[in-house]
Amino acid sequence: MKKAIVIGATGMVGTQLIKQLIENETYSEIVSLVRRASGITHPKLKEQIINFDEPENWSNVVTGDILFSTLGTTLAQAKNKEAQFEVDFTYQFTVAKIAAKNGVTNYVLISSVGANSNSIVFYTSMKGKLEDAVKRLPFNVISIIRPGQLAGDRTEKRTSEKIGLSVMHFINKLGMMKRYKPIYAHKVARAMINAAEKKESGTYTLDKVFELAE
Repeated sequence: MKKAIVIGATGMVGTQLIKQLIENETYSEIVSLVRRASGITHPKLKEQIINFDEPENWSNVVTGDILFSTLGTTLAQAKNKEAQFEVDFTYQFTVAKIAAKNGVTNYVLISSVGANSNSIVFYTSMKGKLEDAVKRLPFNVISIIRPGQLAGDRTEKRTSEKIGLSVMHFINKLGMMKRYKPIYAHKVARAMINAAEKKESGTYTLDKVFELAE
């Protein structure tokens, strides 16, 4: 039986991940670090509402077998790049460092298509910097998932995203931009759980993510 730690459980992928971990008999305990209550309750789930800026108050609960990191925000939600970087890089890296220090051996991270620390695009550069940073931590196995555009139900409305998904589906049908093919959140969550069973580190681009989800 395994104990999972999850950050980002209130997001689209995180919500699906929590639900699947609850149903998965391999996991006996799930510790979820959130900034607000998710609304999900289960005997296996221990939800900790925390302030990511105060690790001294919660670092002791970051113990277990596997850290699943699905935390992230958008520039529109964060209001500026500095605030987005704090959530997408600083908070995630802080939790990862603490997990590694506390003896967590396996780390599964949701990144992004095109993640590259040398990119001139802020978002893909930020994701690449996070990948580079966590790879230097002493986990036994690090699995990096690079999905395409996410599809599924969100709690908040994102009209532009819905339009973008429709356009991307149409473009994909024409045989173009397959590396950005949309993928449903529940499949990404399943791919994360399956990646956690791997014995070696790996970076999984979109085609491999679809394979992992099977």
